[in-house]
Amino acid sequence: MGKGDKKSKRGKINNGSYGKRRLRKASKPVTASASEEKAKS
Repeated sequence: MGKGDKKSKRGKINNGSYGKRRLRKASKPVTASASEEKAKS
C-alpha cells in the first residue's frame, strides 16, 4: 500500500488519476442570478 498501489489514495495522487478513493472536487453550480447578471452586461 504505497505510491505504486493503484487502488490507494496515495497511489492515485502519485499516478494523477481519480476514482472512488480520490474524488474530484465538485464544481460550483451556477446560480440563476449570476447568469442573469452576465446577460445584462
